[in-house]
Amino acid sequence: MFTTLFYQPVLNLLIVLYNVIPGHDFGLAVIGLTIIIKLLLYPLSQHTIKSQKELQEVQPKIEELKKTHKDNKEALAKATMELYREHKINPFSSCLPLLIQLPFLFAVFQVFQKFGQNLDQSLVYSFVAKPEFSSGLMFLNYIDLSQNNLILAALAALAQFLQTNMMMNKQPKQQPGQEQNIAAIMNKQMLYMMPILTLLIGSSLPGGLTLYWFVFSALSALQQFYVLKKNKQTV
Repeated sequence: MFTTLFYQPVLNLLIVLYNVIPGHDFGLAVIGLTIIIKLLLYPLSQHTIKSQKELQEVQPKIEELKKTHKDNKEALAKATMELYREHKINPFSSCLPLLIQLPFLFAVFQVFQKFGQNLDQSLVYSFVAKPEFSSGLMFLNYIDLSQNNLILAALAALAQFLQTNMMMNKQPKQQPGQEQNIAAIMNKQMLYMMPILTLLIGSSLPGGLTLYWFVFSALSALQQFYVLKKNKQTV
């Protein structure tokens, strides 16, 4: 089912883009594939960004509830859920879109692993022309995307940092002398930990997958900037 619903459509879409792009530039095909997938997932991503922003806005009130009900976990849970209902927030609403995106991410990962000479021709739709790989999986005739690429990994890490930093800057300002809460500390750690992990993992992956990662993260950062700016103007 995974192959039929996710892997094959992603694979064939990439092949179509590869075939129609002049010069059979694999990098441009990857960018085109990333943009199309991002557009398909745009509503889910937008919902996730809004949910994360809403959760951050009520975080100071949650910390106050923790202090008030520090000796009564049942009262804390009840007060927290009441706070969510008051602000019309579903604390799990930001998780579902991420879970829905996972099959697409797994499909893209497998496609880039098996693309090129390892491509299973039986998975190519009958109406899609079989691709030729005589020129290799090149980007702008310079970057071999079948090999790992440290520069693309660094760009993906930078996009990840900008995206995380943008969301952190939208958090409510902490009052002087106010003790940092656990969520704020974890967010600061994630600001640097995620880009480092992206760099380490991305540098070991094929360049095509790292290029997808970079373009997807950059588009996500732009979408996040647009959504947060739009929400600020409507406040």
